[in-house]
Amino acid sequence: MKRYDLIVIGAGSGNMLLGPELGHLRAAIIEPDRFGGTCLNRGCIPSKMLVVAADAARAVTEARRLGVHATLDRVDWPAIRARVFGRLDPLHDSAVQYRRRNGIDVYTAPARFVAPLVLEVGGEQLTAQQIVVAVGARPIVPPIPGLDTVAFHTSDTIMRVDEVPASLLVIGGGFIAAELGHVFGAFGAEVTIVARGPRLLMAEDEQVSARFTELAKRRCRVLLDTTVTAACPRSGGVSVTVERDGKPEVLEAATLLVATGRRPNTDLLDAAAGGLDVDEHGHVVTDDTYQTSVPGVWAFGDAANHFQLKHMANAEERVVLHNLTHPDTPRRLPHGASGGGRLVPHAVFSDPQIASVGLTEAQARQCGIDHVIAVRQYGDTAYGWALEDTTSFVKLVAEPRGRTLLGAHIIGPQAATLLQPLLQAMMLGQSVDQLARDVLYVHPALTEVLEQALLDL
Repeated sequence: MKRYDLIVIGAGSGNMLLGPELGHLRAAIIEPDRFGGTCLNRGCIPSKMLVVAADAARAVTEARRLGVHATLDRVDWPAIRARVFGRLDPLHDSAVQYRRRNGIDVYTAPARFVAPLVLEVGGEQLTAQQIVVAVGARPIVPPIPGLDTVAFHTSDTIMRVDEVPASLLVIGGGFIAAELGHVFGAFGAEVTIVARGPRLLMAEDEQVSARFTELAKRRCRVLLDTTVTAACPRSGGVSVTVERDGKPEVLEAATLLVATGRRPNTDLLDAAAGGLDVDEHGHVVTDDTYQTSVPGVWAFGDAANHFQLKHMANAEERVVLHNLTHPDTPRRLPHGASGGGRLVPHAVFSDPQIASVGLTEAQARQCGIDHVIAVRQYGDTAYGWALEDTTSFVKLVAEPRGRTLLGAHIIGPQAATLLQPLLQAMMLGQSVDQLARDVLYVHPALTEVLEQALLDL
């Protein structure tokens, strides 16, 4: 059995652990897929690179409202795809070589626990005083009858297709459906989204979700309150049977994208054999320092939390790194899972863009929390006029006695960037009064929409 001081399982955010602070340890990293994890290879980075191109294509077709009459000659998908993966794909080999040059053993076979603190990898057994589980997550494939008989894509594969399909059927109404529906719709595909719920992006504030659904219907076919009951191949594509309003309907498309959520990869790791407690969703259970039920084993990222956000995994990695190197003074993530995750921000890079943090209006109401609401339209600002924007808004939820923000929800251009000063204020405990009256907002920048909403509060 090979013995190490530290073994890291997963080379997404887990790879970030192996810096100079741990350079004195005999360490190994295990990654059966590609270094960089979901984010770099099939998630955040490639999808956003595609979104930027899609936004550019959409801007051409929508410029007429500004008096700019332009036409989109063509979308060069092979060039777009090459720009993305020509830049990203070489990073895997360079990362592996870098680790090996610096004395880190790299294993490229799958790992599984065979006992507490003991792993089997490619027929070898490894053990370490400290093991970090950062194995990430993968797409869920729902048990739809006939789905195994058709060629379908998930977010893992759809971004590498050889050509933009003439038609794309998306099963799911979450952020992957929203972002990739925007990408392929902007590039010319006829998009149909099939969602079980009454709106798209059901996790967002209801007002934001309703507005996004309304706008999505203007650009593609959206079937709500609809269940997929079967799938089968057809010439040139796929046929899917759905049920809505109690009636069956057959949909056909050249390409099928299944975007029904993601699950942690802990089942592939045989976490139970390692003595690790997992919750009902398969996430490894940790305390607020990210230590598991087995002393010496840590877990973070998609394997351990429900957020499935790269920035959350990165923040957790920094806490784990500190706790590995300073066991007598452990750190905790103030707004992490142990605190209910109330201040974990997220963004959806769709069209329109969405960003959110904290409580929605419905959550505040359900929890019986006294609150007030302010909603301000982009079009109320000078820059909103410049954009000719009639659909975007900022919605703030605040606690009237403490005079602090409980939640912030934005739909419209630059939403992810606009959220940041509100998020910072919430995390640092600043009051609405400080934000509204003690801060200057550049005129005529889009940030004035935040100022106006705060003054309304």
